[in-house]
Amino acid sequence: MQARSALFDLYGDYLRPRGGRAPVAALVKLLAPVGIAPPAVRTAVSRMVRQGWLHPMRLVSGPGYLLTPKAARRLDEASARIYRTGRNGWDGRFDLVLTNAPVPRREAKRLTFLGYGMLGELAWVAPRAADEIDAVLTDAAVGFERFSASHAAGSPGAAEVVGRAWDLTEIGRAYEEFIEVQRPIVTAVNARSSDEEAYAARFQLVHAWRSFLFRDPQLPASLLPARWPGASAATFFDRHATRLRPPADRFVERCLASVTRGGRVGFSDT
Repeated sequence: MQARSALFDLYGDYLRPRGGRAPVAALVKLLAPVGIAPPAVRTAVSRMVRQGWLHPMRLVSGPGYLLTPKAARRLDEASARIYRTGRNGWDGRFDLVLTNAPVPRREAKRLTFLGYGMLGELAWVAPRAADEIDAVLTDAAVGFERFSASHAAGSPGAAEVVGRAWDLTEIGRAYEEFIEVQRPIVTAVNARSSDEEAYAARFQLVHAWRSFLFRDPQLPASLLPARWPGASAATFFDRHATRLRPPADRFVERCLASVTRGGRVGFSDT
């Protein structure tokens, strides 16, 4: 687990609902249970500030960091996909994007996060249109055109599009491995476990699940094979993420309370 990735997880799952800010001391405390050392936390924070994800601020307890609006939007989007809120049924249309040049690696990763798969070097497709793709490609100076392509669910055309854009066999194996790896971690936490142990197990669970945002476009059920492993993996994730949430929240609250004194904040540019 990399420090920068862990910070995104921490802010997205625990700090965003609590105002999106925290003292550096709290960040260090909250990442220690998952094996992130203090120097790595501080280095990752500095990098995220340079990249525009965090803004320095002064808290009563000392230096802290606040999510920028860009980061808040990204984390809210990720949370909606992780917990599958706001997902409607498929309307039978793919969003097809044709570019006039290959998409650079950084932007290609962003398109994958948005749910797009490659049909070819200059063609991308998604089961749902993402408005953000216009800004991503424009910022990358890649010319493009967008089309809406209709296919009936279960039709050979729809199956061909899915088969070319995504390796469902590989994604399905990844879901099976997710359960295999995470099951002993989360089931080891029981009523006798500490809040910190529950927090660490849940953190690892969410961190592993979040990786599917870059693998799985969350295709509608009508485009997936029968007995899709992602369905059982989602049930497994929901059950344990919900079960471990109360003790994990208690641990977060104690860490924040131990380093904060009062709620007054003031911004700093350094």
